[in-house]
Amino acid sequence: MASTRNKITIDYDVKMKEKYLAVVLLDIIGSTAFVQRAGAKVAAQWFQVHDRLTRNLCYRFSGREIDRSDGFLLSFDNVLDAVNFALRYQKTVPPKVKLQTRIGIHWGKIIEVQQDDLFVGVGAKRVEIEGLAKNIAARTMSLCQAGQVLLTKEAIVEVRHRVNMHTPKSTRYVCVGMYRFKGVKEPQEIYAVGESIESLQPPPGSDKVKRLGGPKYIRSRARDRKLKEWFWWFIWRASIPAIIIWIYVLSYMVFTPTGRYLLGMPTSMPMLDAIGDFFIAIFNYIYEAFELVKKDLMK
Repeated sequence: MASTRNKITIDYDVKMKEKYLAVVLLDIIGSTAFVQRAGAKVAAQWFQVHDRLTRNLCYRFSGREIDRSDGFLLSFDNVLDAVNFALRYQKTVPPKVKLQTRIGIHWGKIIEVQQDDLFVGVGAKRVEIEGLAKNIAARTMSLCQAGQVLLTKEAIVEVRHRVNMHTPKSTRYVCVGMYRFKGVKEPQEIYAVGESIESLQPPPGSDKVKRLGGPKYIRSRARDRKLKEWFWWFIWRASIPAIIIWIYVLSYMVFTPTGRYLLGMPTSMPMLDAIGDFFIAIFNYIYEAFELVKKDLMK
């Protein structure tokens, strides 16, 4: 007796559209450790608070939630909205929920998938995005330090010199270096955006991202320095001539009989006098050599 198998064919409609979007990856750092430390129920409550605050900001800046796990996958129609969202988020949400986060932003071509109602009904996301742009945004995010927002060069080209009423006046963009992403052929030029000098520092490489080069440290601009920063800026620069003056004064005190007398030292110290004469002779030799070279150049 031959057995028969029923073949079930399900017809569904998946709509795909190719477009350019700002892809934003937001990640909660150490979420697993937080769950273990706080307990599943308490952690879930805090994550819900975080997610509601994040969603409110996302919708306020015209973003769309694509997916959620230990953070969010979001998309925006333009990079400026994505940057304004990221800056406002880092300034307001992590301090409230006491969680450290990081954000990566990339502007690129993606495939936006409108999922069929059949699959949405059993838990699929209504909108999904596919393409290399999502992977690059994820790699960019993985580079971030706590509280940092990083952008690719493609994103910077779209947003540089553009502001609106939501953009903080102290916003600054800096290039933090060149990086090679695992699985991506071309090296990536990465930028940081932020209001504080700490948020603009170049991140090190990781197991999936290799740092190729770039600045070791980003310095604050003069117009951005606060009173405390100006104080230490002046102290560091004033310390150099102060040290030179103290060396000169102490040398004079030690190598002259009068100075030794004031310091309570013996006025006659032949060994110390010999050392002083030696250094004076070297100085005179260097000075005379410099004068000879100067005269030759002036002929």
